[in-house]
Amino acid sequence: MNAKRVLTVAGSDSGGGARIQADLKTITALGGFGMSVVTALTAQNTLGVHGIHEVPPDFVAMQFDAVASDIGVDAAKTGMLSSPEILQVVASKIRQYGIDKLVVDPVMVAKGGAKLIRDDAREVLIEALLPLALVVTPNLPEAEALTGLSISGPESMKEAAARILDLGPRHVVVKGGHLDGDALDILYDGRRFHEFSGRRLHTRDTHGTGCTFSAAIATGLAKGLEVVEAVAEAKRYVTAAIRHAYRIGGGHGPTNHLAPVCPDRF
Repeated sequence: MNAKRVLTVAGSDSGGGARIQADLKTITALGGFGMSVVTALTAQNTLGVHGIHEVPPDFVAMQFDAVASDIGVDAAKTGMLSSPEILQVVASKIRQYGIDKLVVDPVMVAKGGAKLIRDDAREVLIEALLPLALVVTPNLPEAEALTGLSISGPESMKEAAARILDLGPRHVVVKGGHLDGDALDILYDGRRFHEFSGRRLHTRDTHGTGCTFSAAIATGLAKGLEVVEAVAEAKRYVTAAIRHAYRIGGGHGPTNHLAPVCPDRF
């Protein structure tokens, strides 16, 4: 049996709800074979990030080479890339191995407010990584940081998507989870806007939803879905994972990555 090979390049979450851990759960649940390049270790739980240890850039490169040279990559996603040096290494390896189906989740701040990218890394993210992306998936604070806009609704979400597309990616999904009302995400491909709306689920157990969403898109792309289809499938998956989220810990609990594919068990 040949599984589609999906690589996640991101930080580790010791609490298990986000980052590499969420990505691998998502990829597996959706039928892919998950692989990882760990860029940072975080001491983290549902209450927040208590410490970050960056992986040396040369070891990030070693992990990438080990996976890509032997197993191969059908699609990849990036998450927490906290330093300019790590960003440059990852961008170089993506070019070296010709990874075309790349989803970039421009992780900047954790749900609890901890900064996950150094100030001097933002420009490297924009100049070195975004132009390699098939899809970029910023949430509203990330979209504001990338564009300088203040986003308050669908029209400013569309303006932000257009501005981010000008930075080089081929598709942009601006996630509207920080707004009130229905949960609206907007995809822009340079020609038209696609809106994905769903009823907002009122819960604080949404830790790792951005990681899960981008990993689900990458898995869909690896399986041969077009971008619009992959985003729609990812939206359905994340919504179900939130609906059946675990009530774990004293803060923002994790979603349930198995529930969307095994609904009878939950």
